[in-house]
Formats: sequence, C-alpha cells, structure tokens
Amino acid sequence: MTVEAQEELGAAEFSRAFPGYIATGHLDRIRKEDFGRLDDQDLVYVDYAGSGLPGRSQIAAYQQVLCGGTWGNPHSENGPSRRSTEAMHRARQATLRFLNADPGEYSVIFTANASGALRLVGEAFPFGPESRLALLQDNHNSVLGIREYATARGAAVETIPLRPDLRADPSAVLRVLDRAGASPSLFAYPAQSNFSGVRHPLGWVREAQSRGWRVALDAAAYLALSDLDLRTGKPDFVPLSYYKIFGWPTGLGCLVARNDALAELRRPWFAGGTVVASSARGGWHAPAAPPDGFEDGTPDFTGVLGVPIGLDYVRETLGREAVRTRVRCLLDWLLDAMRTLRHGNGLPLCALYGPADTRDRGATVAFNLLDADGALVDERVVESGAARSGIALRAGCFCNPGVGETIFALDPEDLLRAGRRPALATAEEYRRAIGLPTGGALRISLGPVSDLRDVSRLIRFLKSWRDYRAAADDAQEPAERTRC
Repeated sequence: MTVEAQEELGAAEFSRAFPGYIATGHLDRIRKEDFGRLDDQDLVYVDYAGSGLPGRSQIAAYQQVLCGGTWGNPHSENGPSRRSTEAMHRARQATLRFLNADPGEYSVIFTANASGALRLVGEAFPFGPESRLALLQDNHNSVLGIREYATARGAAVETIPLRPDLRADPSAVLRVLDRAGASPSLFAYPAQSNFSGVRHPLGWVREAQSRGWRVALDAAAYLALSDLDLRTGKPDFVPLSYYKIFGWPTGLGCLVARNDALAELRRPWFAGGTVVASSARGGWHAPAAPPDGFEDGTPDFTGVLGVPIGLDYVRETLGREAVRTRVRCLLDWLLDAMRTLRHGNGLPLCALYGPADTRDRGATVAFNLLDADGALVDERVVESGAARSGIALRAGCFCNPGVGETIFALDPEDLLRAGRRPALATAEEYRRAIGLPTGGALRISLGPVSDLRDVSRLIRFLKSWRDYRAAADDAQEPAERTRC
C-alpha cells in the first residue's frame, strides 16, 4: 500500500474516531490564509510550547496600528507619549479581561517575559529567617531560581517530589503546606508543566492561601491553550509571556499580581520610571505606586500595541474552545500511535513520560526513542533527523531539571555530590557527573493550526526509527531514516 493510500485510510479512521474534529474546520481555512508559510515551507511545527506562531492577519493588524499613529516614550504629556500611555492601559485591561480578573483586585506589570516576572517576585518578596519557600519538583528554572533569594535571606526551602507519573502526591503537597512559616512564605508551582504537559491542580492555590502562604502560579505554558479565571481562583502572582499565547511580540510578558500581595513586596533597587522622586545627594527615593513602581525603565510601548490584537485573535478568530477540541483529538491519536509503535522484535519504540492519555494534561508530549535493543537513542540525534525531515520539535531538559531527575530516577546523593564538585565546564560534564543516561528528552507540542497531516508525518517519522540500533551507526542515523 502506498504512503498516500495509508494516509487516506488513516484519515478516514481518524474521522470515525473523532467526529468532533469536523467542527473545527474553520481552523483549516485559517491555516491556509494566515499560516500558509507552514505548508509553503513543507514544515511540521510541533514546538508550540517553545513559542506560539502569529497569524498573518494578526501581524497585519499590528502593523496597521503601529503605522497609523506616532508613539512616544510614556511618562510625559506630549501627544505621542500620552498615546503610548493609553495603549499600555488598554493592554493591561485586555490582559485582565483575558484572565477574568477584577481590575480593582489585580494589577498588570509589564516585563520582558515570564522569567522577568518571576525574578521580580523573587527579588522583592519579603523572605526572612522564619519564612518558607515551597517548590514543586516540576518547575521551570525561572521558578527554581527564586530559591536563591530565599536562601540568601535565611528562609527554609522545601521541594515537593513527583511520582513516576510526574504528578505530585496531593497528600505530600498538603503536608508541606501545613508547615507555613511564621513570616511571609511562598508556594510556587506551574499550572501546566512545560516539560510533560501535566496540569497540576489549581485548587492548591486556595489550599495554600488558607494556610497562610502566598502563591506564585506559573501560567506561561498553561495559557497557550487553556483559560485561567482569576475570579474563581486567586493566585497572588501569575507570570506569563505573551508570545507563548499568540506568537508576537516576543520580548514582552507580564506579572499579574494581587494588589495586596504587591503591597508586601520590597524592591532592592530602583530605576527610571519606578519612583515618584529620588535624590542623588540625599540618598533617598520614593517608590511609585504599582504598576509603575515595578516596571524598570522605558517599557516596550510599541510591543504592547500587539497585546489586545493578539488576545482578540486567539479568542475571536481562532476560538479557544475549537482549538482545544482539535488539539485534544490530535493528541489522543498521536498518543495512541506512540504507545503502540514497536520494533520488529516487539520492543517499544517510544518511552513516554507522564500521562498516557489526554486527561489533565496539555498538548505537550515528552518522550525518548528506544533502539531495537531497548537503549535510549540520543535525543540530539533524533532532533537533527527531525530537522532534516522538516519537523520542528524540541530536545533537551526544557529548563526543567526536576522532571528530568524524576524520569531518569537519579539518586539524590549523586545530585548532591555533583553540586559539591568544582564548577564543571560543560553541560555534558554535568550529565556524566550526575549519571544521566542522555541529555534529556524530546518534546512535541501541538497548537491552534496543527492538523492531521502534521501528526501523520510525525508518526511516519517515528516509524522510520524501527529496528534502529544506535551502536551500529555510531550514534548517527542513516540518511534514509530522516525521510518521512
């Protein structure tokens, strides 16, 4: 049977299995009109967790607004400056509407990205010797980095481990939350893992707050496809990056923070735009009220023009529920295929990490390929083969070491010993020092205009690794295995 016949048969089977997919047909039209570059480049883009993609009409709308006015540095009364200040206000309002947040309860502070928002929380949170910082082992490095601020001020830090399914035991979480510090304490975790796609319970926010904790809910990965309602659950700090949601602008994020939590923060420095007044000779400064007091220097006053446009695009043009339906169908089909792929000797081809189905997970799949002897295939070799096949996926640890330590069952003592060694020069040296069998995993993440052709090509690429033996090819796959 030809490849074309196989795909036609697979499409018919897919349609029978997922009839709801048909109702998302408008996304095929949008793909053709707004994302035609994907098909023009013969590209399968499955790295939406790395970055969303902007639509052509979205960028055109941005260009029209940008070129339709004159935009100046805010903080002045001239016309272009006032126009930029008003644009920033509209972007804040649009962000709060997107999160269904009460403008009287939450503020939006623009940052370079979600990492910048988390740094702001870490540096300004009032940690002390009687404070505690609780972290889920499943956290981005930008969240883990908060512990540097906490330990420097004498706070106790506790990391909640993961089970093999990459979820945390709820009872273990509650045991940690029962031990809030006598001074301000912070619990930080992701609404959705950027590594595995696992969605952690939003109910932990209320559980933590009822025990006296402030909560930083990392929503950078979650908001790409899911909605967060800040009127039903009220985390204190929500960092996000706009490009994860709608692709453009790429250098702009924000911290959405409860005003009462902001009032507790104490910034260790000040900069242009963050003060009402300061004195060079007097040695004093008077901080500006939020959000200005937390935004350093000149904000991205042209980038914010794209925020209302992008948020309208994902809600009105794409349709959030339609996108979720489409992605859920494709993800279910993909996971089923990956679970069943086998070498000729019956051994599995894919080692899947995290949930094996679509319940309580985002559209992200973390995995490694196994060769015909059951050994892990170097993820960098697979990534290179995928790139040559026109497939854009991602390889590595995804800035989330805790999940990698879990899936490879690393010994905590080995991790401690590696940390006590003199600084090593390369990531490869650290990998060997802690006993990692490989440098990380592979990650596939679907998005709004992913379609069945993308998933079919991806599955065909994975099938091309059947009966592969890494040792036989000296960790370099033959050219024929890069076709899909």
